[in-house]
Amino acid sequence: MRTLVSPLALRTPHGRIIYWTVLIVTVVGFTGAFVFPFFWMVSGALKSPDELAQIPPSFFPKSADFSVYKEAWDQLQLGVFLKNTALYAGGAWLFTLAVDVTAAYALSKLRPVLGKLVLGAMLATLMIPPMVLLLPTYLVAKDLPVLHLDLLNTPWAIWLPAAANGFFVFLLKRFFDSIPHELLEAAEIDGASPGRILWSIVLPVSRPIIGVVSILSVVTVWKDFVWPLLVLPETDKMSISVGIASLSAQMPQNVLIASLVIASLPTILVFFIFQTSIMAGLTAGSLKG
Repeated sequence: MRTLVSPLALRTPHGRIIYWTVLIVTVVGFTGAFVFPFFWMVSGALKSPDELAQIPPSFFPKSADFSVYKEAWDQLQLGVFLKNTALYAGGAWLFTLAVDVTAAYALSKLRPVLGKLVLGAMLATLMIPPMVLLLPTYLVAKDLPVLHLDLLNTPWAIWLPAAANGFFVFLLKRFFDSIPHELLEAAEIDGASPGRILWSIVLPVSRPIIGVVSILSVVTVWKDFVWPLLVLPETDKMSISVGIASLSAQMPQNVLIASLVIASLPTILVFFIFQTSIMAGLTAGSLKG
C-alpha cells in the first residue's frame, strides 16, 4: 500500500529526521494547545488583581499567594455547590446506567419489533442542536406529562434528562453486539432469564464501555451550565458552574479564577485516574470476533 511517504524513504537518515521532527512538533503543539489554558488559569489565580490587569501579561506570578484558594472556598460557598453538583452527577450516573444499559441490551440481544427504527430515532436526536431542545425539555420539567409534577429546583430535573442519551445507547449497543451469541445461548439453555443474563454475563464483560459511559455522564453533568441555570434557580440548589457565575460579579478576578481551578480539579482527577478505561472503552466493540 502506497502512502504519502514510502516506508523505504522513512528508513533513510533524512526520512527519520523529518518523521521525528513532524511527530514532536505535532505532539508538543497539540499538548500545548490543551494544557496552556489550564496553566494560564492556575497561574492567574496566584496573581494579584493588579498583576492580572497589566499589559502585556506575565506568564508567572511575581509572588504566589495560595491563600486565594481558601478565600475562594469561603466567599463563593464552593462546598455547598460542590456537594450539590456531586449529588446531581451521582444521580445522573445511576439513572444513565439503569436506562441506557437496559435499552442497549434490549436493542442488541432481545431485538424487539421495530428495534432498528427505535435506534434510528434515538440517533436522529443527536442531529438536533441542543439549544433547540431546551424549551420543550424545560416545559416537560415544569409540568411532567401524566403525573403533572413540577420538577424545577429538584434533582429530578437533572437526573431524568441525563438518562435519555442516544449516544450512550449507541456506544453500549455496539459493544453488546460484539458479545458472542453462543455465550448467551448457553446461559438460556441453563434456564437463565434475560435479566439474569444481563446481570451475570453481559455486565461483567462490559466493564470497559460501562466505565466510559459512567465517566462521560458524570463529566457532562459536572460541566453543564445552561440547563442547571434554567431548572435550578434557587441559590442553595445551584451547581458549581452556575453558582460561580452568579457570584462572579462581586468577587476579585483572582478569587474568581481560583474558584474555577477548584471546580475543574474533580473532572481532571477523574480523567487521569481512568484514562486507560476511557481509551479501552472507546475502542471496545469496534471489531468483532
